[in-house]
Amino acid sequence: MAEQQTKKRISFLGPDASFTHLAALKAFPDSELIAYTTIPECIEAVAEDKVDYAVVPLENALEGSVPLTIDYLFHEVQLYVTAEVLSPIEQHLMVHPDNAESDAFEAIYSHPHALAQCHKFLYYTYKNTPLEQYSSTSAAAKMVSELPERNIAAIGNEFSAEKYGLHIVHREIHDFHFNHTRFFVLSKTNHQLENPAHNEEVKTTLMISPPKDDRSGVLHQVLSVFAWRQLNLSKIESRPLKTGLGNYFFIADVMDDEMSPMMQGAFMELAALGCTVKTLGSYYTYE
Repeated sequence: MAEQQTKKRISFLGPDASFTHLAALKAFPDSELIAYTTIPECIEAVAEDKVDYAVVPLENALEGSVPLTIDYLFHEVQLYVTAEVLSPIEQHLMVHPDNAESDAFEAIYSHPHALAQCHKFLYYTYKNTPLEQYSSTSAAAKMVSELPERNIAAIGNEFSAEKYGLHIVHREIHDFHFNHTRFFVLSKTNHQLENPAHNEEVKTTLMISPPKDDRSGVLHQVLSVFAWRQLNLSKIESRPLKTGLGNYFFIADVMDDEMSPMMQGAFMELAALGCTVKTLGSYYTYE
């Protein structure tokens, strides 16, 4: 009983058998995993102390960033990244066993990113079949499993096909085979997840708001802060500040620990330039 009480509680974007569920299992194989319907609900669960960690998708190699995750972390909560998980993404077309012999469907359901990742296959194989967006790949699989009377299909992973008893009609239908997704492991406290199975290079994610005077060359100045210190940026992109057209903040991944002397110097120089920096912490990557 005492062991149960110390077990960590983890929120993830569900339902069960989603790609986020698989990422959560990789990071927390012995914890209590709790499915939530939306990314904000997952994040709020840890912000409100309902769970210890949240696992949410951040970026896909084909479709780019998940804006909802980035914007919610910037505008709504103060949480920290304790780890990131990289997971390979394989998409399959699946149906209820009652419809296993059919290859013409009234509709195909999945998350919008999954539909986009399979664009070529769907265009050439099911050009005239309606594509319907759903909250997650596993939610689409679950829905198909509950409606055997409808000749519909879902796109998702093999785990979801097993979980919901679906038959896979076509395997590996994604357009590009190097398809991975980054997931953030979020916590209320700024620390690094204690797990030896990570790569050696530490990473820090920063959210940088430029000076309010809208001076020219501000992005060049921000980049120079890192360039002359030889701090490698593995990613930088902009997102709307939601204060008016043309107003943006930058999200940057820096390949160094936020407590290193060079990073501390970068923080001071960014402040001198009039930038506001929100750090999401330093963390390791699990593959």
